[in-house]
Amino acid sequence: MSRYILIYGATGYTGKLMAKTARQQGLEPILAGRDAAKARAVAEPLGLAWRSFDLADPARVDDGLKDVAVVLNAAGPFSATARPMADACIRGRIHYLDITGEIDAFEALAARDADAKAAGVMLLPGAGFDVAPSDCLAAHLKRRLPNATDLKIYIGGAATLSRGTMKTAIEGIAAGTRVRRGGRIVTLDRAASGACDFGQGPKATAPVSWGDVSTAYHSTGIPNIEVQFEATPAITALARLPGFVKSFLGRPFMQTFLKARVDRQPEGPSDEARRSGRVVLVGVARNEAGESVRSRLTTPDGYALTAMTSVDFAHRAASGQFKAGFQTPSLAYGADAILGFAGVRRDDLNP
Repeated sequence: MSRYILIYGATGYTGKLMAKTARQQGLEPILAGRDAAKARAVAEPLGLAWRSFDLADPARVDDGLKDVAVVLNAAGPFSATARPMADACIRGRIHYLDITGEIDAFEALAARDADAKAAGVMLLPGAGFDVAPSDCLAAHLKRRLPNATDLKIYIGGAATLSRGTMKTAIEGIAAGTRVRRGGRIVTLDRAASGACDFGQGPKATAPVSWGDVSTAYHSTGIPNIEVQFEATPAITALARLPGFVKSFLGRPFMQTFLKARVDRQPEGPSDEARRSGRVVLVGVARNEAGESVRSRLTTPDGYALTAMTSVDFAHRAASGQFKAGFQTPSLAYGADAILGFAGVRRDDLNP
């Protein structure tokens, strides 16, 4: 099998970061996307090969994946791209990785576990900021408290979003807040807010539908899971919207309008914002006896970390380091995998 990595969606903000990161590491991925001119414009300055194909045509996708060992999908929203690309990867016996944070995308790929194992390939969604650091943190907490039944993950500092991330968030406006209860994913119209000390005193937090609601369960088996973000003004305002407003914003014409507004925004955080950015994740696991463990993970800016982790995992898979079937980052590469990246530190906050 060829050792080529193909980055699909390489013309987007995060895809470009991945391509540059891979090139800096001496790798030579193939860059791909729907638009030939855009793919060429990204690839040629980096001295990389490029391809163009749309995921709507399975035959063209299969042709576009010739000589490829690993696909790293950066083209969101993954509600539209994960299934056709993963299908093609299973057909072609190619490893599939992506950087989704979408709960439904994770669950759909988890349902393809048997198909991936039969093909001898790995399906590893969430290879970026969501969910590589938080998934490794969840696995570490499970290791510290093996009989944990409740997991909460708090995330602070992730403030500036790319256009793609904003569009994904817009798609989820009408869905309510999703958490895991008794092993099942449920939707809450109103989820309780909270507070967390990220290292500089307690700060208010608000519940969000984050990928760990899916993946942390697959990684740890903990039946009750929720995620909360530091309550920035934008997150607080969204959390407080009445249900009928969220439903209105979820209508197709409003989705189109809101996404058009996003296209007028900067593509993503500036180079300086990425260099100076820091994100803090705090995980708390409890068991039925009331015992608890707390650990904190400090990482670089989420987009910078996404480029590092996703390229590294793709390179590992291309080099033969993989587990067939559906995997999470910690299942594939261990709870300590995140500690191998520059700027990442983990601290246990209680014995």
